[in-house]
Amino acid sequence: MSYQEQRDLVHAGQGFIAALDQSGGSTPKALAAYGIDASAFSSDAEMFDMIHARRSRIVRSPDFTSAKVVGAILFEDTMDREFDGQSAPQYLWQKRGVVPFLKVDKGLQDTADGVQLLKPMPDLDTLLQRAAALGVFGTKMRSVIHGANRAGISQIVTQQFEIGAQIIAQGLVPILEPEVSIAISDKAEAENMLRDAILTHLDAVPADHTVMLKLTLPETANLYRQICQHPRVLSVVALSGGYSRAEANARLSQNCKMIASFSRALTEGLTAQQSDSQFNQTLAQTIDEIYRASIAG
Repeated sequence: MSYQEQRDLVHAGQGFIAALDQSGGSTPKALAAYGIDASAFSSDAEMFDMIHARRSRIVRSPDFTSAKVVGAILFEDTMDREFDGQSAPQYLWQKRGVVPFLKVDKGLQDTADGVQLLKPMPDLDTLLQRAAALGVFGTKMRSVIHGANRAGISQIVTQQFEIGAQIIAQGLVPILEPEVSIAISDKAEAENMLRDAILTHLDAVPADHTVMLKLTLPETANLYRQICQHPRVLSVVALSGGYSRAEANARLSQNCKMIASFSRALTEGLTAQQSDSQFNQTLAQTIDEIYRASIAG
């Protein structure tokens, strides 16, 4: 299958993008939720082996296919590993029909002007070239908005689009993720500012460039409709952001043209102690629920 077929699959939006990209900082918490205590590993290498085993179990599950899952976001460590003896990105696409993406950011700067910008990524071009060679289709990078600060939101969106252009130059499709924290009291106001800033930047994107957006589920349903319909946007996906799966799915179903890209909500209820049958049954139900919420709009 070709790059164009991958674009078409993502653009059609008949499914969701699984976020399997927990990095070093979030891995212990993810393992704890999976039923593996920190005492079970004594090094980062052991920790990453354990989280990779969980990811392998997910992607090899019978329902993890392009029938309902159109893409999956990987952590760099996962990209360099294998599923069933095959390069992880190639396994996803060739065996499951799922489009591979890569998390490329190196974490967040300290909060200033109500936002956390991306840390510098001096080796980004090298990483992008390596990812492209492995068959990765696109990337994802996350920064965070902690308040309705227009100057800060402008900075965060400008940075996302600038680095996005660098990613496009290497032949990949960037998912720009300026997350709005669900914990803030002025979330709706921040989202209005974010929408306006994104639309301004989208209008300046060259005609032959395409981006994706990953956004917090908004307080106002269909707030991002104009972004979803913009000719420079391949797809808009939603992060669960700390909402339970039930609430995230309910909010998502109210937003047209947005599909899920859930992490914690996807793995909710999965444990290392489950038999393969129990694990696959739980995951199948989760995948179906998220899929239905994604196509509801």
